Amino acid sequence: MLNQLLPPRLDNIYRGRKPALWLFGIVVFIRSLQSVLIIVNGYSIARSADGIPLETYPAAAAQTILALFAISSLNRLLVSLVCVVVLVRYRSAISAMFAILALGYLAGEIILRFIPIVRVGTPPGPIVNLIIFALMIVGLALSLWTRGDQATSV
Repeated sequence: MLNQLLPPRLDNIYRGRKPALWLFGIVVFIRSLQSVLIIVNGYSIARSADGIPLETYPAAAAQTILALFAISSLNRLLVSLVCVVVLVRYRSAISAMFAILALGYLAGEIILRFIPIVRVGTPPGPIVNLIIFALMIVGLALSLWTRGDQATSV
């Protein structure tokens, strides 16, 4: 199992279950879409999806929050680009990328426990991200579940 999570070499040979590849693609697509939407329309996304009351902050503070969201989204988009490269060319690293994405989510949640974001209402963003995290865990399990001696480069 450790060789599945941390392959000794990166190649396009994938030994896990095929549905994990689909889940990986879905997770990467949704994360990429979220990132682009935040970069392009951060004010609306921060208010509606994340429930951040930007209108209650001074203009400079709201702009700083939006800039930090955009920078964070750019980093998230770059990680998604690496995920696309892994999906297309280095499928032996799918399990590792699932683990990295899941650990990133968990680390973010731990940080938010100590430094919470002030939110208004029950925004859908955290729920959507929790669903994506669940898909990551299922995908990780499927990617670690080998298909026996079959090694395909699907």
